[in-house]
Amino acid sequence: MTNHWIDIRNSDVILVMGSNAAENHPISFRYVLEARERGAKLLSVDPRFTRTSARADVYAPLRSGTDIAFLGGMINYILENGLYHREYLRLHTNATFLVDPRFRMPGELDGLFSGYNAETRSYDKSTWGFQRDENGVPRTDPEMEDPNCVFQLLKKHFSRYTLEVVSDITGTPVKKLEQIYRIYGSTGRPGRAATIMYAMGWTQHTVGTQNIRTMAIIQLLLGNIGVAGGGVNALRGESNVQGSTDHCLLFHILPGYLPTPKASLKDLATYIAKTTPTTGDPQSANWWGNRGKYITSLLRAHFDTSLTAADEFGYQLLPKLDDGQNASWLMLFDRMIRGQIKGFFAWGQNPACSGSNANKVRRALARLDWMVVVNLFDNETASFWKGPGMDPARIDTEVFFLPVAASFEKEGSVTNSGRWAQWRYQAVEPLGDSRHDSEIMNELYFRVRQRYAAEGGAFPDPILKLSWNYGFRMPDGRVRKIDIHAVAREINGYFLRDKVVKGKSFKKGDLVPSFAYLQDDGSTSSGNWLYCQSYNGNGNNMARRSHRDPSGIGLYPEWAWCWPVNRRILYNRASVNADGVPWDRKRPVIWWTGTRWEGDVPDGGWKPLSQPGSKKSFIMLPDGVASIFGAKMKEGPFPEHYEPLESPIEANPLSGTRNNPAMKLFHEGKDRLPEDVFYTSDKRYPFVATTYRVTEHWQTGVMSRNTPWLLEMQPQLFVELSPELARERGIGDGEKVRVSSGRGSVEAIAIVTRRFRPFRIRGKTIHQVGLPWCFGWSTPNAGDSANLLTPTIGDANTMIPETKAFMVNVEKLG
Repeated sequence: MTNHWIDIRNSDVILVMGSNAAENHPISFRYVLEARERGAKLLSVDPRFTRTSARADVYAPLRSGTDIAFLGGMINYILENGLYHREYLRLHTNATFLVDPRFRMPGELDGLFSGYNAETRSYDKSTWGFQRDENGVPRTDPEMEDPNCVFQLLKKHFSRYTLEVVSDITGTPVKKLEQIYRIYGSTGRPGRAATIMYAMGWTQHTVGTQNIRTMAIIQLLLGNIGVAGGGVNALRGESNVQGSTDHCLLFHILPGYLPTPKASLKDLATYIAKTTPTTGDPQSANWWGNRGKYITSLLRAHFDTSLTAADEFGYQLLPKLDDGQNASWLMLFDRMIRGQIKGFFAWGQNPACSGSNANKVRRALARLDWMVVVNLFDNETASFWKGPGMDPARIDTEVFFLPVAASFEKEGSVTNSGRWAQWRYQAVEPLGDSRHDSEIMNELYFRVRQRYAAEGGAFPDPILKLSWNYGFRMPDGRVRKIDIHAVAREINGYFLRDKVVKGKSFKKGDLVPSFAYLQDDGSTSSGNWLYCQSYNGNGNNMARRSHRDPSGIGLYPEWAWCWPVNRRILYNRASVNADGVPWDRKRPVIWWTGTRWEGDVPDGGWKPLSQPGSKKSFIMLPDGVASIFGAKMKEGPFPEHYEPLESPIEANPLSGTRNNPAMKLFHEGKDRLPEDVFYTSDKRYPFVATTYRVTEHWQTGVMSRNTPWLLEMQPQLFVELSPELARERGIGDGEKVRVSSGRGSVEAIAIVTRRFRPFRIRGKTIHQVGLPWCFGWSTPNAGDSANLLTPTIGDANTMIPETKAFMVNVEKLG
C-alpha cells in the first residue's frame, strides 16, 4: 500500500476492484464506511455481486480476466474529457518525456509493441527508450503536445478502448462504465482524492502486474498518488504478507528489495556496479544509488564480522542465481515433478491445496526423496501420500512433520499492508511439543553447523561463518533460546566500530538511528535497510502505542513504526505543487513552511521543486518521476488487453494477439507434461470460473477447518452459479454437482444465486461460476481444493498463477 488502512477514510471515491473487502478485509472496510459517512462514493467492480457490492453506490459486473480493458476505457474517458491533473503530470510523472520515434504500439502492430521476437517470446526493447541529451537526461515537451511524448502516446494507445469496445470485451453495460468513469474521474482536480482497494482478483492473472500498472496510470493521471485518501492499495491476504516480502520471501530479492546476486556478478564490486541505477539528472535523488551501502550492511549482518573488505564482507558466501534462472513457485513444482528437486520444506504453507493445478503439485511431491512440513495441523500437503488418487505403496517421499507455535504463542513483529511494523507479545506457552519458528530454525542451524564443523563438506563456509548472535550460548555453542529482540536489533543494524557520520559520533555497538547512516566500508550492519530505525536508540519503535495524531488526518506517527523512516504515505512530496503548497489544503500530508517541511515524514527532505538544489519527488527512480511509460515491463510499456490463457472466446477483440505474448508457457515443447495442457473455446469446458475466499476460512483452511464452529458455518465446498445457468443445466439450489476442467474435478454443492449473471460478449452469452479455495480432502466431507481446476500459467513479470479466470464444466451429479 502506498497509503495505509486508516487513510482510506480520507477518500472521496473508493474503487474496490479485484477484491471483496467487506467480506475478506473487514477491518479495511471499517474505514470505507467512515469515508461514506463523510460523503464518499463507493464503487464495486466484480464478476460477482458481493457483500462489498451490496454497500456500494454503484456496482458494475465484468468478466474475469478483462480488468485492463475496463481500466483502459477509464483512461480513455479521463483523457477524452480532460479530467486529468495537468500540473501534477508535468511535475511528477514522465508524461512529458519524449520516446524514441521508432517505437510502435499494438494499434499499429496487431496487438504487439515494436521489437517482438516470436521465437523467444520476448521483446528487444531498444525502441522503448527515451530521447536523451548529451548527459543522458530525457528530453521533454512540457506542453505535452509532441506526438512522441508519453502523454500523446498514451492517448493514442487507449483511444481504441471506447465505451462500446470495452463493453463488448468485459460484458459491463455501457451505462455502468460511463457512470463509474465519471465518478472516479471527478477526483482529477485539487481537493479531491480517490483510492483503489485491490487483492488477488487483480494479481492472479497472466496480466496481473499490468492490471496494477493500469490503475497506477489512472491514479497518476488524476494526481492521486502521494495525497491523503489516494494511492494504490493492495489488501494482503495474510497479516504479514508485506513483512515477509520485505524480508525476501521471493527468490529474486534479498531483504530490502536488493537484487539476488547472479552467477555472472563475480564479486561485490561487480554486483554494486551492475545493479546500481545511475542518472545524469542533477534533480534526481536516485536513492537506489545507495545500494552499495545497503548490500554491504546486509552482508555484515549475515556473516561473521571478522570478515573484511578483502573478504568482500562475505559476498562469496551468498547463494547465487544462475543467469536467467527462474525459481518462482510454478517453476519449483515443475522441476519437482521432473525429479530435479529432491527435498522440500513446506513451512507454514499447504501447496497441495494452495498451488494452482494442485494435482500437478501433489504428483510433484510424490517425486521427492524427503519433505519437511512445519505447521500447526496435519494437512493435505503433509499427508498427500494418502490423499485421493495416491498409492502409498508407490510413493517413496519421506515426510517429517514439525509442530509449530501459533501466532499468539510467540513474540515478534508483523508488518501489515500499510507497511506498519507492529510488535506482538506472547499470550500463552506453545501447546504440547510445538515450538516457535525461531527455535526450530535455531535447532536446524546448530545441527547442520555441527555436521559441517565435524565432517567438512563441499562448501561449509556459508554455514560456519554465518552470524547467529541471538542469545546466550551453551558450552557446545548452541544458542539456548532465541532472543527475538536480538533478531529485531540485528535487522535494524549496529555500528561495528567507532564512527562519525553526518557530524555525529557513534560508538561500536550503537544501534544505527536510520538508513541514512549506513555505510559501505563495513562499519555498519543492517539485516534490512528499510527497517533501519525500527529498533534503535529510542527502543523498540514497533511496540509504540500512542494515539496522538497531530496531523489530524489519521497518520498516528507514534503508533508502531512504518517503513521507510516512519513515513506513513509514500511519494508524499507529490502531494504538493512546485512551491510546496498542498494540492488538498483541507487534508495536507506535508507542506513547506518556508524553512522546513511539516506533517508526515517527507519523501526526501529537499526544498520544494521551484527552489534551487531540490530533487524530484519519486526518489527511488533514476529519472525522479513516476512512470506512466514503464519500459521495464516484459509485455509492453503500456498495458494492453490480452485474453486469459483459457477464454470463452476464440479471439482477442482488440487484436490478433490473443494471449499475453511474453508469458511463460508450460504446455509447449517436446518436454511438455500432460498436466499443463490448457483448454480454450473448448465445448467440454464452456464456462468461465474464478476462485475466492470466504470470511469463515483462513487461506487453505488448515487452521479454520480445524476450528469446529468455523467449519460448521462453512462446512463444504460450493459453487455459485446463476439461475439462468442452473436452468440450462437442470441444477437445483443445494444439489451436488461436479465441476471439472482439463486438469481435474471437484464435487461441490450448487448455490444458485443472482450474485452471478450471464454476460453478453460479442453477441454470445457467457456464463461464469465461482468457487472458494479454502477446502481440502483431509477434512471429512468438506470436498477438495478448487485449485485442482486451475492451470499452470503465470504472469509474465512475476509468474503469479492465473487462478482467477479459467474454463470449466458444471454437471449435476446423480
